Amino acid sequence: MSQTLDSKVPSGDLADKWTKHKFDLKLVNPSNRRKFTVLVVGTGLAGGSAAASLAEMGYNVKSFCIQDSPRRAHSIAAQGGINSAKNYTNDGDSVYRLFYDTIKGGDYRSREGNVHRLAEVSTGIIDQCVAQGVPFAREYGGLLGNRSFGGAQVSRTFYARGQTGQQLLLGAYSAMMRQVHSGGIELFTRREMIDLVKVDGVARGIVVRNLLTGKLERHAGDAVLLCTGGYGNTFFLSTNAKASNVTAAWRAHKRGAFFANPCYTQIHPTCIPVSGDHQSKLTLMSESLRNDGRVWVPKEKGDKRKAADIPDSDRDYYLERKYPSFGNLVPRDVASRNAKQVCDSGQGVGSTGQAVFLDFADAIKRDGRSTIEARYGNLFQMYERITAEDPYKMPMRIFPAVHYTMGGLWVDYNLESTIPGLFVLGEANFSDHGANRLGASALMQGLADGYFVVPATIASHLAGRALDPVTTDHPAFGAVEEEARLSTERLLNVGGNRSAFDLHRELGLICWNHCGMGRNEKGLKEGLEKIRALRDVFWNELKVPGTGAELNQSLEHAGRVADFMEFSEVMVADALHREESCGGHFREEHQSEENEAKRNDEDFCYVAAWEFQGVNKPSTLHKEDLKFENVKLTTRSYK
Repeated sequence: MSQTLDSKVPSGDLADKWTKHKFDLKLVNPSNRRKFTVLVVGTGLAGGSAAASLAEMGYNVKSFCIQDSPRRAHSIAAQGGINSAKNYTNDGDSVYRLFYDTIKGGDYRSREGNVHRLAEVSTGIIDQCVAQGVPFAREYGGLLGNRSFGGAQVSRTFYARGQTGQQLLLGAYSAMMRQVHSGGIELFTRREMIDLVKVDGVARGIVVRNLLTGKLERHAGDAVLLCTGGYGNTFFLSTNAKASNVTAAWRAHKRGAFFANPCYTQIHPTCIPVSGDHQSKLTLMSESLRNDGRVWVPKEKGDKRKAADIPDSDRDYYLERKYPSFGNLVPRDVASRNAKQVCDSGQGVGSTGQAVFLDFADAIKRDGRSTIEARYGNLFQMYERITAEDPYKMPMRIFPAVHYTMGGLWVDYNLESTIPGLFVLGEANFSDHGANRLGASALMQGLADGYFVVPATIASHLAGRALDPVTTDHPAFGAVEEEARLSTERLLNVGGNRSAFDLHRELGLICWNHCGMGRNEKGLKEGLEKIRALRDVFWNELKVPGTGAELNQSLEHAGRVADFMEFSEVMVADALHREESCGGHFREEHQSEENEAKRNDEDFCYVAAWEFQGVNKPSTLHKEDLKFENVKLTTRSYK
């Protein structure tokens, strides 16, 4: 039965909500914090910052890392920067402007209260990271440098060349390892969360697989924090690290956590194009490059001349032509759709015709090569190593690719899911970006959730309910571990002849073709049928060599693909039900005469949160109505 969800966003003026809420929250005094154990799954920016912060406050923290070191979390791959309303450039930025740009960038499909809180705490994030020694770029006068990103007309993005994610992660990692050394955090590396354990309806623990030995392990606690990233690898080819997966979130969903807006998938416009069937992932080129790089294609279809041989008069700088106010710095969804349109019309470049140029010739001529090297040197090196082309001498070739997922487990204002005691942070939740994430806002949200939000809100759970002591001897742990063991045996015993890798590639192609940049009713329905058919193939033809009692990466991947098979059906069903276009969700039946997204605020101004009812059974839709009291619902325009 459908229900209306309570976001628990506090009443009152927008600018006062977070301050008022923190005062109204229950507190756990310092001497009592040592009585509570918090399990933090994931060690990227959200998980690392949360674990470090909670341990510094005095909680006992257990941290679970799927890699051999927290330094290998996918957050390290973020390149271009992190947004903050510091207004160092004195160009009109403010907390409210960052709030407004983020609401607009998400195409009015996010909560006002959450987004304003994100903008508020953004300024503290920069101070925190500078204090940790993060080497942000600096201007001549000593202030931290800023650059522009898509969807904004001010410079608010702080950066460390093209390695911002790496430097921020090292800051959080250092704070985290300080607590590991002092005993505040117990770190478990090479562990993958297999399932969530509930006792009396409350999240009280997890079952993990030791990836080196295959052994299943039980861990009990008073709260569980999921910080496990997004589900972009459903599409097989994406900019995500290969270990990124949906398993932890999906298993929690099957235990009762609602999944919100799974159809909101971000297609990043600035990726190195697919070069052949040998690829297992794609490489992102930072959106920051669009500050100085100009995007263009030949005006004439099928023009295969070298870029240097095409004069300016024969070039179509289509973003600058169509969006004069924002030019090449339109939001990602807008830039991606326009790249697809020009390639579909026959103006694409490269051997496949599925690419556009990103050209730095004008910037190098204007500012000098040394200036461009200082801003983007490592990104240019990365591009040359992958493509064997020198971007200082010829334009980069780029094309959209799956990058970030705005959907995720539903959480309230406290970041608590529909399972009491299960908190979800960073990309794993749905809360702040609506239908499209502005560039440089992922790092901002991950650190906001970990450093500032959950350390305050977790007390509402720990002090707000009576939590009886629970150990791993509780029958609930045994039952969940047994289910995990049987699931592993099922994967090993299929006995087919196709690898999980092969089946994953086929699933990804279905999702890309039917639920990618362009979606329509016919294609989505066909996609659902193909996913269901492929899932049957998976469980009849999968081959997993080896055993479960050893290091077995084929088994790891098979379990994740099994979850992608189930999750993708909900993702496509969500896209089918949402008969409007907004942000990264572009239904071809719902577009303006100028091929822009056409929202339906009367019927779809809500968060769609899905409740699991069983495999091969339709999920139940629950709605959280979105109310806009501080910004006006308008047609998004970047012209």
